[in-house]
Amino acid sequence: MDKQAELQQWKEVADNDLNLADFSSKNMWPVPFAIICFHCQQAVEKYLKWFLIFHDIEPPKIHDLEELEKICEKIQPKFSDIYEKCSLLSGYAVQSRYPNELRVGKQDMDKALEYAKAIREFIRSLFPVQFDAVAVTP
Repeated sequence: MDKQAELQQWKEVADNDLNLADFSSKNMWPVPFAIICFHCQQAVEKYLKWFLIFHDIEPPKIHDLEELEKICEKIQPKFSDIYEKCSLLSGYAVQSRYPNELRVGKQDMDKALEYAKAIREFIRSLFPVQFDAVAVTP
């Protein structure tokens, strides 16, 4: 697979996670707060890995957004601006998937969605043409 196609796949999967979280927050009852927060974390993980792949770095097979942000920050120091957002979202990778591990409510969900969208836009702002590029399939 060529690099452009791989980048497109990572972005599509990330966008799907974020779109699902956003849609679920508005259209499901009862609102699955923890699941929405999980999908926000998953989206950001994939956007960070998109950035690494864009820079020809094989992303580590981890879910820790703080660790991924630090790797990205070595390439682009501006990533320090999103560290706090990554830190908050990182906890939703595993804990939100098990009963009684992490209690989340509407405020948590709203913040997770806000942060995930902000991180997506942050990465997009660095490379708008490449981030928005659509792979052409034969």
